[in-house]
Amino acid sequence: MKTHLDWSAYDTYGVGDAYAGIPATGGNYAKAVAVCMNNHQCQRDGKGVMCPSYRITGDPAHSTGARVKAFKAALNGELGEQPFVHPDLAAAMDLCVSCKGCKKECPSAVDMTLIKTEYLAQRNEQLGLSRRARLFGGLPDWLHRYRRPLAVLVGWRNAWPGLARLAEGWLGIAAARPIPLPAARPLAAPVVASSGERGKVILFVDTFTHYYAPEVAVAASAVLAAGGYTVEILRPAADDGEVERPLCCGRTYLSQGMVDAAKREGQRMMAALAPALAEGTPIVGLEPSCLLALRDEFYSLSLGPDVAQLGKQAFLFEEFLMREGNKGLKLKLKPLPGGKAVVHGHCHQKAFGAMKSVRKVLGWIPEFEFDIVDASCCGMSGSFGLEAEHYAASVKMGELALLPAVRAAADDALIVADGFSCRHQIADGSGRQAIHVAVLLQRALA
Repeated sequence: MKTHLDWSAYDTYGVGDAYAGIPATGGNYAKAVAVCMNNHQCQRDGKGVMCPSYRITGDPAHSTGARVKAFKAALNGELGEQPFVHPDLAAAMDLCVSCKGCKKECPSAVDMTLIKTEYLAQRNEQLGLSRRARLFGGLPDWLHRYRRPLAVLVGWRNAWPGLARLAEGWLGIAAARPIPLPAARPLAAPVVASSGERGKVILFVDTFTHYYAPEVAVAASAVLAAGGYTVEILRPAADDGEVERPLCCGRTYLSQGMVDAAKREGQRMMAALAPALAEGTPIVGLEPSCLLALRDEFYSLSLGPDVAQLGKQAFLFEEFLMREGNKGLKLKLKPLPGGKAVVHGHCHQKAFGAMKSVRKVLGWIPEFEFDIVDASCCGMSGSFGLEAEHYAASVKMGELALLPAVRAAADDALIVADGFSCRHQIADGSGRQAIHVAVLLQRALA
């Protein structure tokens, strides 16, 4: 079987009792599927992320374990000669939101997010890409080339219900869901004064921050500069053929199974990061799913040996601050009006154990009280909550815990969420505007 992703990490996995049966075809991809031990941890409620689709349905058919069984059947030839377009496999994967909860919380660390990417790539190869997949996957390129006309179209679509219904019929984007508007201006490199006494950091500004929330990058730059760091925005390499186009981790392409496009973005990123990797300069990111792609999915994109070094130098904003706090960093912070917040963690932050750094950094603010919502996936999950057939499921996921907690928050309490999609879900489901931790800390700078 020709795979689109690099599954060689599973090559050293042994064959034996540790597996519940490796399928007959699929090579190392089959091994990635077969790590499931059928212990049904994905079919439970309570704390954690895994598995949002099971939690809203109560149906084992929408759990990670059931998806594994479907893939085993596909790779064993039980679904015919074209298993990746078989309705049974599509039904099993329908409500997977790529939250990565299973990679963290499943005792066997089933990486259903990566398995799904390969599935979509195989499916695309046979059926081609839909208009919607091209739109969502290619968002970084669309925004670079057509940001202004896109903003106008989105504004019209959000304002006119009839146009939203037409768009739903043509593209499959839920008419009931407003589409985020790009910022009036994308990020321009912020100029921040800094002593530079604590060295230099490279700030990776992802597609969503660059085009939709540039204030987050400005805030992060201000906080890092206040801490004594010289901040440089990561730019494409000088010999990049698209040097004017902002860098991208490839997350949107991966979410639609567009692996070749994701590889091209990964190659641009690695070329741009080469000097920082050689110098050992820390790389700080703001959007959890984008920064963590550098530490996770990049291993599966055949981007070379430097990916391992990148995994050691790439940090989420709060992770970097916590690390530096352990080395003597002291931010001068003041109490905030109201002095309390409700905090929601992005699924990937939870899956990679990054919420402890959020808790630590927020604890630096004087007289500040905050509650971290014990919630599964917010339900937006990139484009999932925008898809017409998934809108109702997306809302149900948000209503499990997150949206009720936000609505119950005091009027003067801040709502904090690092994930762009999470902030979109919170605004749409509660009317409250959530902010990134970087914005919160900028407000608290003395």
